[in-house]
Amino acid sequence: MKNTFMILVLSLLMVSCKQNIKPEDIAKLNGYWEIEKVVFDKGEEKDYGMNESYDFFEIKNNKGIRKKVMPQFDGTFLTSDSFENVSIRFKDDHVFLDYKTNYAKWSEELISISDKELVVKNDQKKEYHYKKAEAINLINNGKKTK
Repeated sequence: MKNTFMILVLSLLMVSCKQNIKPEDIAKLNGYWEIEKVVFDKGEEKDYGMNESYDFFEIKNNKGIRKKVMPQFDGTFLTSDSFENVSIRFKDDHVFLDYKTNYAKWSEELISISDKELVVKNDQKKEYHYKKAEAINLINNGKKTK
């Protein structure tokens, strides 16, 4: 009985800790994000070490783009012309990132967002955990590039 009560209390605590994302929080998406780990629907995790690409978001008025970029040793990013259109959708107590390309449409739920961390969940119940990324500069002893 004690164990059941403890599980119930912990479950309620975890549910009540879900971040309530407000429209003004969406601006925190802007910038470069590096994936840290994926949590699968059954709880298994896959950790990522060094990443060859980052996700770059540019959102304004709940619309924008996401594109893959590759950090370079001089602090710049290598990009291509390909990107995904992103629309932010608020529904009940949930926030969704709706993606669209010429070939596909899909959505991810925005679970949490802060200045340093981002968590989204796709329709396969995989959670993607990101950390805010900065430019890497290994040339000229890390001095800023122009």
